[in-house]
Amino acid sequence: MTVLIAGAGPTGLTAACALMQRGVPVRVLDAAEGPASTSRALGLQPRGAEVLNRVGALGDLPERSMDIRRVTTLAGGRPMMELRLDRWAGRGALISQSEIEKSLRDRLSELGGKVEWGTAVTDMSQDAEGITVQAGEPIRGDWLLGCDGSHSTVRKLAGIDFPGVPLAERFLLADVHLDWPVPRDGVTVWLGTAGMFAAFPLPGNDLWRLQGELPGTGPVDVLAELKAMLPKRSGLTAEFGACDWTSTFTIHRRLAGAYRRGRILLAGDAAHVHSPFSGQGMNTGIGDAENLAWKLAMVLHGRATERLIDTYETERRPIAEEVLSGTTALTSFVLGMGFWRRLLRDAVFLPLLNLPVAQRKLFERTSQLALTYRRGPLGPRGDRVPEIASRWTNGRWVLEVPTADDPHVPVAKERLGDDLLVETGPVTRLVRPDGHLAWQGRPAPARLGRWLDETLAS
Repeated sequence: MTVLIAGAGPTGLTAACALMQRGVPVRVLDAAEGPASTSRALGLQPRGAEVLNRVGALGDLPERSMDIRRVTTLAGGRPMMELRLDRWAGRGALISQSEIEKSLRDRLSELGGKVEWGTAVTDMSQDAEGITVQAGEPIRGDWLLGCDGSHSTVRKLAGIDFPGVPLAERFLLADVHLDWPVPRDGVTVWLGTAGMFAAFPLPGNDLWRLQGELPGTGPVDVLAELKAMLPKRSGLTAEFGACDWTSTFTIHRRLAGAYRRGRILLAGDAAHVHSPFSGQGMNTGIGDAENLAWKLAMVLHGRATERLIDTYETERRPIAEEVLSGTTALTSFVLGMGFWRRLLRDAVFLPLLNLPVAQRKLFERTSQLALTYRRGPLGPRGDRVPEIASRWTNGRWVLEVPTADDPHVPVAKERLGDDLLVETGPVTRLVRPDGHLAWQGRPAPARLGRWLDETLAS
């Protein structure tokens, strides 16, 4: 029993930790020669932090991250909107992707796993019993998870299409040391006719992530262009110090035609890519990994049929579609494509976003704490249970009952075994390993048993 995972980014590493935590051996294969040291994506949304906590990999990331209290948006040089993040429950972590990956690798090592660097998947074949990949040598496993990014080799070898469209030509990124009069307790975004410009404080006394829009496709000196943009778009001056990293990216919107092809499963950027605005990409991939891992583990341990694996795409694809739709709209909104869109953005939408009800909705959406599977295939419940989701339950189901000798306990233990954690509480309910409500009702052990049978064995 072994699960092969192609890709040692946040998605692949989260899946590996979640599986190993549940007693499923994994082999994590990555084409790179070693871990990336550049920052790339920035930070965990509150839900992403919860997932890492559930797999035991969160550690001290929140303490080492920047404490971001607000996102301030200026248009025409005037403050137009301030999203107060410190008003809402749930804490993320603004810290580089490389630090997040290191924390996950450390947790994987604690669980007895490792990343096999310099091991590129070049071919594969599957049969009724398992799958074999070519990665310098034949490697056999029961399942293969394609967590190898937007240019996924696994997706291509599986013959899964990846349709989509570009949304914006080019953005420039740089992590630089700056001396300038911008508060380090928040993210600042400047919008104008010349384009957008944003600054994100990074851990360190004076380190910032700068981001600016620059249409075109030719070679570009990223740092020089950002230096020129900063005073023009922000109206401020800054003394530039050392530059740690630069990059460019083009925004695409793509969604895989399927998440499963036999014993091959896609997750993260291999399954969906979208605009980075609002920081949903890495966190959506981490959510994919957790959802898939607990279901795959139950199948491999003989506690569920493969029908449970099929619910992975049924639950997670709508989440990706919603993120694609939301980030596409946000990209158009932020960039103000056209005079009338800019006018509506600056005169109508930005002021409306200062309203408390609008801020709450925006936080719930971007934090992913309001994410629900209520319309999914596992029943009409599916909402996140905050008081359980925010705690570390070691990847187990949680059954809340009034007393420890409640008759629901043996019913659940018969089907879930050691995967079950029993707690006392005011209501009778079963919570999934990912913190979402599975079943709740009046004392009715037989109904709980039927739900478990239908969910796991049908």
